[in-house]
Amino acid sequence: MNRSALFAAATAVATTTALGLTSATTATGAPTADPVPTPAAAVARAKAAIGDNLAVLRATGSDAFVVRTVLVDPDGSSHVRMDRTIGGLEVLGGDVVVHQAKDGSWTGASLSLTRSANVGRSPKVSLATATSKALARGQKAEGKPPLVIEARKGAPRLAYLVTTVGTQPDGTPSHITTTVDALTGAKLVSEQHIETATGDGQSLYSGTVPLDTTAATGGFTLTDPVRGNGFTADANNKTDSILCQLLGIGCPTPTRFTDADNHWGTGTTASRATAAVDAHYGAATTFDYYKNVHSRNGIFNNGTGVPSRVHYGTNYVNAFWDGKQMTYGDGDGVTAGPLVSIDVAGHEMSHGVTSATANLTYSGESGGLNEATSDIFGTMVEFYSNKASDPGDYYIGEEIMKDRPALRYMDKPSKDGNSPDCWSSGVGNLDVHYSSGIANHFAYLLAEGSGAKTIGGLPHNSPTCDGSTLTGIGHQKLEKIWYRALTTYMTTGTTYAQARTATLNAATDLYGASSPERAAVAAAWTAVSVN
Repeated sequence: MNRSALFAAATAVATTTALGLTSATTATGAPTADPVPTPAAAVARAKAAIGDNLAVLRATGSDAFVVRTVLVDPDGSSHVRMDRTIGGLEVLGGDVVVHQAKDGSWTGASLSLTRSANVGRSPKVSLATATSKALARGQKAEGKPPLVIEARKGAPRLAYLVTTVGTQPDGTPSHITTTVDALTGAKLVSEQHIETATGDGQSLYSGTVPLDTTAATGGFTLTDPVRGNGFTADANNKTDSILCQLLGIGCPTPTRFTDADNHWGTGTTASRATAAVDAHYGAATTFDYYKNVHSRNGIFNNGTGVPSRVHYGTNYVNAFWDGKQMTYGDGDGVTAGPLVSIDVAGHEMSHGVTSATANLTYSGESGGLNEATSDIFGTMVEFYSNKASDPGDYYIGEEIMKDRPALRYMDKPSKDGNSPDCWSSGVGNLDVHYSSGIANHFAYLLAEGSGAKTIGGLPHNSPTCDGSTLTGIGHQKLEKIWYRALTTYMTTGTTYAQARTATLNAATDLYGASSPERAAVAAAWTAVSVN
C-alpha cells in the first residue's frame, strides 16, 4: 500500500507518540487536529488492541496474527487485515480485519470464525492416507501436505492441506487444495485455484482500440510500459502439462507478439494478433479501471502488470486466472468464439484483486461471492471502457457466446438454466459459477432496480424474490460499495449473510448510516432473500 506523507504547517512543532503518530501544537501552544495515522502506526495500534479484544476475535493467548494489508481512510480510520496461526499452524478461515477510528479506539472487527479454533494438534491419520483421500482421477500430489486448522466450514478441525495438480475434463489446468481431517480422514473443503470465467466457451469485439507497446528488435512487442510491463503472448495452442504444474519445468514458452509498424490485428481471427489485441486492451482497461475508479495500482496494488496468454489449447472454450496470469482459449466456433471480450478480461483480472484482498475461498458461498465479484467488476470494466461496439450491460460474455445470448445474466440469473435468483440454504452446494447468481442479482437490483428496461441495447427485466419494487442507485455507487466491502470487510470465509453486513458497513462508510444508499443496499439483499 502507498504511504502518504504528513505535511504540517510551517509554524507547527511535531512530537512523536509511542505508536509512531505525530501530534502538533501551533506556535501559540494551541493543539491542532489529530493527524491521520501512518500505515505503520495503524498496524502497531491494531496489534496492541488484540489483547483487549480476544473474545471478539474468537482468540486465546495461543493465537498469533500476521498483517497482510492495511488501509487508512482519509478521515483517519484504519482497517488492518491479518491472517491467524495457532501453535504455528495456519488457521484457514481465521483471517480478520481490525477496524479502528482515527484516535485509535476500537470500532469492530470483520471475521467469519464463530468460535475459538484452538484445537488439539496431534494427528491420528497418516500423511499417505490424507493424500490418497484428496487425490482425484488424473491428479498428482504436489509437495508435502502441512498440518493446518480448517475453520472455513463447520467446527474448527486439525487437518492436512493437500495440493494436487492435473487437467480438468475440458483441458483447463487443475490446481486443487483439499483439507483432510487429521483425526478421521474425512475430506473437508476442496478449492479449485484455477478460476475460470466460463464453463463453456483491429480487435474482435471492441473495434479499433489504442495499445501501449514497447519498441523492440523487429518493431514492437505487446508489452505495456505504462502499466507495469504487463504483456500479451501467443500460447501457440499448447497447454500446461502436469509436470509443468508440479515442478514448474517443461512448461510451454509463449511467443511474444511482434509487429513492424505498431498496427496490430485485422479484426478477424485470420490474424493471430487480433485476439491478442483484445486481451492486451482488456488488461490495460482493467488496470486503468481499478486505478482511476478505486485508486488501486494494479492487481496487487504495487504497480506491476501481469501476463496474458491467448490461443491456449485447441478449441478450448474457457479462460482462466491461475494466480499469476490470464489465459484465453479460442473457443470452438460453435459454443463460443475467442474468449477475449472486455468483460471476460475484467473478470479474470478481478480474480487476482480478490485473491490479493479478501481472498474469498473458491468453494461454498464464499466461492459464489468470489465469482460474482469477478462478474460485477468485469461488468463495471465494460461500462468503464464505454465502447460503442460493446456498450455496458449486465450480460456476462454476450460478445463471445454463439449458441445463446450470454453465458450469465445479472438481471435474472436463472435465465442461464442453472443459477438461482434467490438465496436458499443449499446454494453453497452449487458450482461457484451458479451460486454467484444471488450476488449478481443483488448487484443488478442495487444498481438498476427492478422491472423491465433496455441497457446497452439489450433487454433486462429483474424480478425480486419478495415482490418488492426497487429503484437503483446507479452502477457507479454499486462499484464503490462492493469494492469497499471486498477490500475492507470481507474475509476468506464470508457467507451471503456476512456479505450483507459487509456491504451495509461499506455503504455507511461511503454515504452515511441514514443514507438512501445504505437503505438501498438493505432492500436489494432482502429482495434476493438474504436477510
